[in-house]
Amino acid sequence: MKRRSALVALALLSPAAALAQQPPPVGISPVTLAAEPYHFDTAEVHGIAVSVVAKDFGRPFAMEFLPNGDLLVAERAGNLRIIRAAITPGAVMDTAPIAGMPQPGTSQGNFGLHDLAVDPGFASNGLIYWTWNIPVPNAENPEEPPQQGRLAIMRGRLTADGLSGVTTVFAMEEPGYAGGSRLQVTADGIIWIATGAPFGASGQDMASPHGKVLRINTYGSIPADNPFVGQAGAHPAIYSLGHRDQHGLTIHPANGDVFTAEHGPNGGDEVNLIRAGGNYGWPAYTFGRNYDGTPMGVPMQGEGITDPLLLWQPSIAPSGLLFYTGAAFPAWQGNLFIGSARRGEINFTGGLERIVFNDQFGELRRERLLTQLHQRIRDVVQGPDGLIYVLTDGNENAVLRIAPGE
Repeated sequence: MKRRSALVALALLSPAAALAQQPPPVGISPVTLAAEPYHFDTAEVHGIAVSVVAKDFGRPFAMEFLPNGDLLVAERAGNLRIIRAAITPGAVMDTAPIAGMPQPGTSQGNFGLHDLAVDPGFASNGLIYWTWNIPVPNAENPEEPPQQGRLAIMRGRLTADGLSGVTTVFAMEEPGYAGGSRLQVTADGIIWIATGAPFGASGQDMASPHGKVLRINTYGSIPADNPFVGQAGAHPAIYSLGHRDQHGLTIHPANGDVFTAEHGPNGGDEVNLIRAGGNYGWPAYTFGRNYDGTPMGVPMQGEGITDPLLLWQPSIAPSGLLFYTGAAFPAWQGNLFIGSARRGEINFTGGLERIVFNDQFGELRRERLLTQLHQRIRDVVQGPDGLIYVLTDGNENAVLRIAPGE
């Protein structure tokens, strides 16, 4: 009888014992964003006010302002949303998404809409561009969700009735991991595209557009002065190679230099200054480690490999990039802002990184902003009002406005 009682007691205790053995969740509790502005002290600009413009988007990835102060927000499931008069206290988001945007056919993973770019001539042509991850059916198990996609650059004309004339400007022929992607359109008719290749060797494969910075014309042709045009076995759109998973891209407003942000595997996150024909190393070289903490087994630096301009150990999961030029924060003019989803693989520890450079892009100092809000920041842009706007991707999916405070 005693043995039976002991077994019953053990059976009753085992669930609790199993729970006790479970590791605690990694991360901290998210902050519920308040309606009232938050006030923070910051370096050089002593006092900012952070307020919510709109929230409750569906997995947002990017945002772009229109010349009239309306704000476009891309949701990864395929919807394009608009916040009317986003730079005013009366900002309001349309209840329905913009009509005419393609739909990915699945909400799984990173398929669908990613980045946005407004044509420099939007006032006259109404054109916007976006990156689109097209799901590729699983060849071995068609009934299972797709794991790979094909990246495409698409364009359409935005009017009061929605998008029209949607066309594909550029599309990858080979499928790959549907990671991050960014694009920028410049006034000289060039589209800059940042693609990813976090797994495998595609970043060093000259025939593959994965893991590269690409440069194409706005109507899909290849610029004749791309560095690998005419090279046997090389994709002519490639401008630089050896990139892992790129989630940020911006053009310097003064000199036209191209900068990208990419995720390392575990540590080794980078911001790179892109040069024609440059090899940035991945996967043959990396400052990161495997996700289990073990060494990658490859060197960090090597001959012919371009070092990152900025490096983070531990990871910050970098996202959108912005060189600030506005009058609202004179002390921050020329500073680089980088969105961060999380620090050191811990959830809800993201923020906004601010980098101060000298005139040769040598780093002078860096500051972490908005960490008190525990948000995953996905994008950062400058508004027509000279204020800074950030897009969060997490528990509330919000657009936040950063203004001068007390």
